[in-house]
Amino acid sequence: MVYETSFSLKIAPSAFRAIQDDLNLEDVFVLGTNCVDNSPTPEAAQRFLQEGVQISNTETVRGYEFMQDFKVHVKTADAYITKPYFSLPGTIAEPSIATCCLACFDYTNGLADVVVGYMGAPLETSNSRMDDTYQTLTIRNERGSQMVETATKLGKLRLGEVATGNGAHEKLASTTVAADSIVMGMVGGKIPEEGMPVWMGNIMAFIITNYVAPKGVSFARYSIDYHLLRNYLHVVQVWGEDRAKEMLPQYAQDIVDHYLGLSSDETMRNLKTQIESTKRNRQ
Repeated sequence: MVYETSFSLKIAPSAFRAIQDDLNLEDVFVLGTNCVDNSPTPEAAQRFLQEGVQISNTETVRGYEFMQDFKVHVKTADAYITKPYFSLPGTIAEPSIATCCLACFDYTNGLADVVVGYMGAPLETSNSRMDDTYQTLTIRNERGSQMVETATKLGKLRLGEVATGNGAHEKLASTTVAADSIVMGMVGGKIPEEGMPVWMGNIMAFIITNYVAPKGVSFARYSIDYHLLRNYLHVVQVWGEDRAKEMLPQYAQDIVDHYLGLSSDETMRNLKTQIESTKRNRQ
């Protein structure tokens, strides 16, 4: 028996890899997705769509994703809706994200043989849809190569060019962390109950996407760094610096140390100091 799973929806990768030798399987091929910020419950996802995206009938929703154009893309049974991040109420973020996701540092699904996701691929036009655009494949080993080769031969997969990217990502990553409503709550800031007007949010998304944000693989670096840095601050707030260091895998710690050591950007150092100070005052 050959076992194939998309474990990002079914089982934690570390847990699966820990027990795979005990499952009496001939071979294991693991297909995963880039994964971050899952909704804690179906009800929370419905609330996000209703209060955040203003979709009244959530039963028609087929899927939603935060895409490279800094908009939430929502596919329903009879429509395709986008809304800029900047027009979402800040108060919707925390109840829409599972707490365990804030302590996770495996955005890239590191134990899968093949990982598929949008974040390193380009959106070709302003009208690109999440269900009709390029995805990025990360092939980690020979088993993953076999999976991709088999899918290609069977006509189930069409490969494009090797992913590339351009643009600086570090400053935007640290700026995004500082503007994140969850982080604002950590440092005692006021979380906005309303986002920008949609027309203004669309202008902001257009400017950032076309003139500020990195592209392709560099956008992937931005997205990975942002989530790792935000989650690092979360575990520092909850458990303190010593426990945070124990929890972080080495690659995540290396990224955190890089940002904390940047001489040209004190954002992360200042945020960490504020969070530690707030934590002490609450004790």
